[in-house]
Order: sequence, then C-alpha cells, then structure tokens
Amino acid sequence: MGGVPQVWGATDAEVVRDYPADAAIAGPSVAMTRAVSVSAPVETTWRWLCQLSVAPYSYDWIDNRGRRSPRTLTEGADTLEVGQQIVMVYTLTEVEAPHQWTGLAGGWLAATYAVEPDPHDPSRCRLLCRMVAAAPTPLTRLRAHVLAWGDLVMLRKQLLTLKDCAEST
Repeated sequence: MGGVPQVWGATDAEVVRDYPADAAIAGPSVAMTRAVSVSAPVETTWRWLCQLSVAPYSYDWIDNRGRRSPRTLTEGADTLEVGQQIVMVYTLTEVEAPHQWTGLAGGWLAATYAVEPDPHDPSRCRLLCRMVAAAPTPLTRLRAHVLAWGDLVMLRKQLLTLKDCAEST
C-alpha cells in the first residue's frame, strides 16, 4: 500500500485509515504515513510525543540550531492545548490525550501524530505520523513530492529518537 517516500514503517491498515489531518486539508492532497513500533506503554510514549512541544527530536544540528533535544521528560510538556505551537511549525487544532494530536502549518500542511496501543501487549504501542500536504496544482504536487523525501529522512529520525527515549524511560 504505497511506498517510499509516502510510506515508511506503516502497516497497510495504518496507511488506509482516516486521520484528522486528512480532513484538515481541502481539495487534492498528498498523504505521507510514517510509523514505528515502541516497546513502551501508550502513556509513556504519549509523554515523549508531547516533548515535540519542547524540541524537534530529529537532526538537532539542522532543526534545533545544534542544541540537543532533551533526553528527560519536561514537566508539563504533556499538557497540550488547541492553539499551541508544536514542532516549531504546527498550530494544534485538535488534542485527544493520550492518543493523538493534530496541527496545521501555513494552511497547506497538516499532521496527526498518534500513539496506538498494541491490542496484544499493553507494554507496547505504535507511534505514527500522518502528514497531508495540499497539492491542487502541478507546482504544489511537486512541492509535496519534494517534501515527502525530505520528511522521510527527518521524520524517520524523529520517530526513532522518540521511540528510543520512550523505551529507555
């Protein structure tokens, strides 16, 4: 179901599922779904996901001016509110703790980050992100395609870093 660069690590069911980000962008769009399995419970992984309100957790030398994203939980970071800025680009439009949050950037890009429980093992979960980019014209479709490749590198690193942090907590 879809391949690189639109999909990385996501199951077919995760790719075809609807997310709030899908409805946040009107008209033609390109969806990108990234996911990792985490050997930590939903509540722990959610707290680490909320750390995106503090730092990007990707390549810090690129997107955090060389400062290392914290490797300890920041008090209060897991209290997200609609209207709050997160990951430096998204304004939160929906928060459903401890399950998912959705944000909008510039009116043309939306993302839903989610923590899904493992139905067979409560000590594990899935951490995923669905990004949706508006693509109504050939130029915006090209922009979405370029974004998908860049996002594949950056978001993969971000999800793997959050996974490592959650698993070591």
